[in-house]
Amino acid sequence: MKNLYRSLLLLIGLSFITPLHAAGEFAEEKIVLQISDNDPFKQTLVLNVANNLIKHYGKNKVAIEIVAFGPGLRLLFADNKNSTRIDSLVLDDVTFAACENTIDSMTKQLGHAPTLHKSAKPVSAGVVRIIELVNNGYKLIKP
Repeated sequence: MKNLYRSLLLLIGLSFITPLHAAGEFAEEKIVLQISDNDPFKQTLVLNVANNLIKHYGKNKVAIEIVAFGPGLRLLFADNKNSTRIDSLVLDDVTFAACENTIDSMTKQLGHAPTLHKSAKPVSAGVVRIIELVNNGYKLIKP
């Protein structure tokens, strides 16, 4: 009975792990890419870096999360010209985190909540998300 109870507790505990963490658990390399600029060149560059990492390591050997905050959140707007590239990277298991603090600020500026790409996962704060990932073995790259 104790083993059943322990197993149940373990399963409950595992259910609270966020999907954003799960992808990188067994990867050889874990990379977090920061985008905090509205510059279209930098937005394209961060997507290029993700693509190049996948080509080099292989999609099952590298975990990549792109964290967007500040003006960089515009990369994750649904109408961003890079939307199809984001779709393609999602197929390669790249995850995208959108800062809720920035979403709130932009909502006030725009007068409505921005429509984000369907693959953007809200996180409470982009910078905090980066710290969490770095503390879990991810390497931070800011192209």
